[in-house]
Amino acid sequence: MKEFVEMMAKHLVDQPDGVHVEEKVVSENKIVFTLKVAKEDIGKVIGKQGKTAQAMRVLLTAVAAKDGKKAILEIADK
Repeated sequence: MKEFVEMMAKHLVDQPDGVHVEEKVVSENKIVFTLKVAKEDIGKVIGKQGKTAQAMRVLLTAVAAKDGKKAILEIADK
């Protein structure tokens, strides 16, 4: 799932080398992913009215559900 989040973010931003994803296992079935991108690219990841970020969260939720887990995506603004 971490690779999936990285792949989505790298295709959205101008500086793909600035994409970093941290994975934190909260419980047996719950994982929190923290996405960090370059300061200039934060708007591209969030999108207008947060629609891009929401779409990424929906896709991550679907991928996690296939594994019987719950995934949360947080976007860090450094």
